[in-house]
Amino acid sequence: MANRKAIVLFVILGSLLIAINFSYLLPFSTDLTTFNDGYELNNAFPELTFNHAVDIQNDGYSDNLYIVEQVGIIWKISTSMDNPQKIEFFNISDTVRCCGETGLLGLAFDPNFINNGYFYVDYTIDNPLTTRISRFTISNNSYIDYNSELIILEVLQPYSNHNAGSIAFGNDEMLYITLGDGGSANDPQGNSQNLQSLLGSILRINVSNSTIENPYSIPSDNPFINDQNVKSEIWAYGLRNPWKISFDYQSDTLWAGDVGQNTYEEINIIQKGGNYGWNAMEGNQCFQNQQDCSPDEFIPPIFQYGRDKGKSITGGVVYRGLLNPNLYGHYIFADYVTGRFWFMDTTNIQDNTSIEGVEFMKYNMYISSFGVDIDGELYVAQYDYNGEGQIFNINAI
Repeated sequence: MANRKAIVLFVILGSLLIAINFSYLLPFSTDLTTFNDGYELNNAFPELTFNHAVDIQNDGYSDNLYIVEQVGIIWKISTSMDNPQKIEFFNISDTVRCCGETGLLGLAFDPNFINNGYFYVDYTIDNPLTTRISRFTISNNSYIDYNSELIILEVLQPYSNHNAGSIAFGNDEMLYITLGDGGSANDPQGNSQNLQSLLGSILRINVSNSTIENPYSIPSDNPFINDQNVKSEIWAYGLRNPWKISFDYQSDTLWAGDVGQNTYEEINIIQKGGNYGWNAMEGNQCFQNQQDCSPDEFIPPIFQYGRDKGKSITGGVVYRGLLNPNLYGHYIFADYVTGRFWFMDTTNIQDNTSIEGVEFMKYNMYISSFGVDIDGELYVAQYDYNGEGQIFNINAI
């Protein structure tokens, strides 16, 4: 009877992981590998561990890799060294509200970082609960002036979950920002279909001439710039919690992984002005069998999977490196909870057309982020709530 109760308790706990919520973490065994088909994870920096790693970025010009910790710290690592050390690059841990789904969640380097020293972060503050996007400046001697913080955008959060957090520059040098639907469950405020709310959207803004008085401007080609009834920052909407976006700069395609509610996890290609359906849709199905749902009004995911495969998607990247030629041009992503990995061939992809995802690895670890270095080589972040997370490469066996 005791064993049966333990099994029931485990099932109940597992069912709670319907959205990325780091506060629900359970420890895994030290035997990490459960399945691989042609590829495996290798520890990129065996001597280094990270506390709540949630993002991996490069600065666009050096061999440095930057690991973002949710607690408010960013570490710099030189990928060209045989035994690299992690060097503290940035620390706002005394400012950030962490953790759960809040914290320091995203990092993006200015396209002209080598000359202006600008980088941008997405983090959560308290009183009131707010997502903040800020710019900081690093000097020629690698010193960060924390007084240089320029607040670009602040968005009030009604609940502590679904904060999204990814930020990225496109080929157009505009800054793209992800925001979840505001949290709780089922989007109770209807934010994702409300174009007068920034929540549940991907924003696109111009930060090339930011000042305190005018921290950003709206690009003239944003889809809703001439509609007075729509927040003109919005590039795309109808998203629940887009946990990780990335650009394939070769094809100029914006990819997003959107975490589902109860049934489906999805991958979307983000289009200008696109409506991705939440909370009328979950995946390509009407959410909770809504009778007035019209699927043709929304852009469907190009790939989705159900609860038999995972519970919280982690969006990935299109691989453009040289070390794994058979993965070139493939979008690689994972499920945060189950540790399953997929790839999709993007060579002949078309808008709104579903493509096959091939599951090729499974590991007993929480996969929180993907990133690439200056050469396009792939890195994977393991989220560990005990501060023992590590960074991995994917290599052919």
